[in-house]
Amino acid sequence: MTKKPLLLWTVTAAIAGFLFGFDTAVISGADQPIQKLWNTGPAFHSFFIMSIALWGTVIGALAGGYPTEKYGRKKTMFWIGILYLVSAVGSAMAWDPFSFSFFRFIGGLGVGASSVAVPTYISEIAPTKDRGKLVAAYQFNIVLGILIAFLTNYVIGTTLGTGQWRLMLGLEAVPALFYCIMIIRVSESPRWLIIHKNDTVQATAVLQQLHPEEDIPNLISEIRQTVHKEGAKERFFTGKYRLPIVLAFLLAFFNQLSGINFVLYYAPRILKWQAWVHRRLYFLLLVSVSPIFCLPCWGFIS
Repeated sequence: MTKKPLLLWTVTAAIAGFLFGFDTAVISGADQPIQKLWNTGPAFHSFFIMSIALWGTVIGALAGGYPTEKYGRKKTMFWIGILYLVSAVGSAMAWDPFSFSFFRFIGGLGVGASSVAVPTYISEIAPTKDRGKLVAAYQFNIVLGILIAFLTNYVIGTTLGTGQWRLMLGLEAVPALFYCIMIIRVSESPRWLIIHKNDTVQATAVLQQLHPEEDIPNLISEIRQTVHKEGAKERFFTGKYRLPIVLAFLLAFFNQLSGINFVLYYAPRILKWQAWVHRRLYFLLLVSVSPIFCLPCWGFIS
């Protein structure tokens, strides 16, 4: 059994996770230079310029389900790549704090929407036994993107100077363009084709590429059965799902409460307060800890 299409499409879709992480962390390199350039006050700089992408993320996450369901996973993921591309180019060419914030907001929309569309797509093309492991590839790419953003910021800052913040932000356009090109080559989710298009012929062709040794008519029947069960409109907030819902909520809640976004956004400021001899050690720990801990968790999830 060949797994090439499954792995290729999973890796391709998961590049959106890399862009998610890169877009989130790369702003740290522009933090102090743009505040100095545009002479913005602490409140305006923190609550508007630095946090505007988070507002876009919230809106993107809330609204991302609609295009994912109506227009398909593939089209939505392609336009998410366009959002990242526009954000990267626009942020790098921004002429004032308002234009900069606008393009950062666009990137935030891509971050939020990708957190909905990409895990949905990967879970729908993956076999049951590998679903957790393959969806986790998206999460791993998020922390990998954070790592690469910090590294590129560090290299550019130490070799060309922190004034090269436009280059730091503009670099995201390269993987964003690559992602847009590659996502065109993946197939639509077979589940979406069956549920929303009733296109059994195309869904069969996709399933044969993904699972050539499986009983395709049986897989299609299973998908239709899940649709029938969903049509029963079983209530989500019931005692049956109470524990996993609470655990999922608390996990996300404490993840944000930990202050991780503060560290990601203001890492250079934090390191600036430390003694020079410790900065390099703190930097290495900061950029490497997430990928290191993500790898063993990848196996546990599956």
